[in-house]
Amino acid sequence: MTKFKAFRIHRIEKEIKAGYEEISIDDLTEGEVVVQVEWSGINYKDVLAATGKGAILRQYPLNGGIDLSGTVSESSAAEFKPGDKVLVCGCGLSETADGGYAQYARVKAGCLVPLPDGMTTREAMAIGTAGFTAAMAVVRMQENRQTPDMGPIVVTGATGGVGCLAIDMLASNGYEVVAFTGKSDQHAFLKELGASDFVDRHTVEMGDKPLERAVWGGAVDNAGGNTLAWLTRTTKPWGNIASIGLVEDYRLSTTVMPFILRGVSLLGINSIEMSSDYRALVWSRIAQDLKPRHLDSIVTREIQFDRLTDTFQDYLSASNTGRTIVRIQHDEDE
Repeated sequence: MTKFKAFRIHRIEKEIKAGYEEISIDDLTEGEVVVQVEWSGINYKDVLAATGKGAILRQYPLNGGIDLSGTVSESSAAEFKPGDKVLVCGCGLSETADGGYAQYARVKAGCLVPLPDGMTTREAMAIGTAGFTAAMAVVRMQENRQTPDMGPIVVTGATGGVGCLAIDMLASNGYEVVAFTGKSDQHAFLKELGASDFVDRHTVEMGDKPLERAVWGGAVDNAGGNTLAWLTRTTKPWGNIASIGLVEDYRLSTTVMPFILRGVSLLGINSIEMSSDYRALVWSRIAQDLKPRHLDSIVTREIQFDRLTDTFQDYLSASNTGRTIVRIQHDEDE
């Protein structure tokens, strides 16, 4: 196979260097299946890895991109054959294995998910790890008996990819959703997705008592830090908080009182390490009752592969809204 384009991340003398290179299949990390990548997406994690702002990669060099979708071109795994449409979200891509920012990827069969019926490869990346994480949060909350009659679900980081998709999924399943955001100019957009009310993160009084007035039936939290601590203190009895991010802080300072006096559950959402059966279960839900109704609105930007780096600063400055998807294969490549 001839050389192909990849966005490759190196560490040279403790400094991260990333850019486009021409590589071959033999340069890729091991796997049973070679995929011709059609689409990927941009997640906050991808930006941290590519810019060196976060310690994401565990080995170097690697291709960036924690998500990909495309068509199998070679396979030594019985469950996949050339021509199959597949996707991968998380599963160690751009951490311990080459990711989706390349025209080809070699992937372990256990990480691949057959593209669900009725879903395109573009839709799969419009959903991506952000949507998969949001869906996992909803599934785990429901497994722990979260119901709409328990009260409103507050979603922090509401204008980000996970936040937007969580609002859409929760609202479509009958939950009242409150968007926690500092972007008042995005209220109309969030209302379109299903948010019924808003909390301004810049003005909210979080208090400092071990328990505050209980107002939330549950929460999906992208922030961590003080915001997550506040959520533990303000969630109603038996409510669930799905912890999926740390854009505010990775540290958490709270007490055990919300957990032992109100029965609040803090659910950690890990989109990487899980059984293939559970991964398939979540994707089956995404293809059915959790399929976002407003993907066209949530995807706020579609870019070509060679414009990848142009968008990174928007994520670092938190000025992005919704999802960015990346078209890896140009028409002339397909």
